[in-house]
Amino acid sequence: MLIRELDPIRDLAALTTLQTEAQDYWLLADGHCNPAQKATEFFTDCPPNCDPAQTHRLGLFHDGKLSGIAELSFGFPAPNDAYLGLMLLAPRLRGSGAGPILLAEIESRARAAQSPTLYLAVLEANPRGRAFWQRMGFKPTGVTGHDADTGHTLHRLAKPLRP
Repeated sequence: MLIRELDPIRDLAALTTLQTEAQDYWLLADGHCNPAQKATEFFTDCPPNCDPAQTHRLGLFHDGKLSGIAELSFGFPAPNDAYLGLMLLAPRLRGSGAGPILLAEIESRARAAQSPTLYLAVLEANPRGRAFWQRMGFKPTGVTGHDADTGHTLHRLAKPLRP
């Protein structure tokens, strides 16, 4: 497996293909999926108060094919924190060990940026996702939000990055 930064021009077609393959997540999260739109938004989305130019947009390649993505931003919820806005794997790789490999790269980059904590949000409607994050050492922060657009409840989880 290879993990590298994605390029919005060179990798857009491969990202659109992955978004199509993994649209089950978007159907759960949004109730619909436009893979081309999701691919384009991947290169511009980031949490509030984060600099898109400082965001890592990573691709995991398996057998030469884009098979996973992650968006890692800095400055949310607090200025020094890291925030994993999205980590998505192709269904064919889920449960294969690829998730922990991609997460290890994310954590390494967050530590290199001297972030004390890595945060993320998980949909209440995604118990398998929440179980994965908890197995990876993430704990509930007690912060819960409601997305009025989708009707979803989201739970913020955190993992300390310093010993």
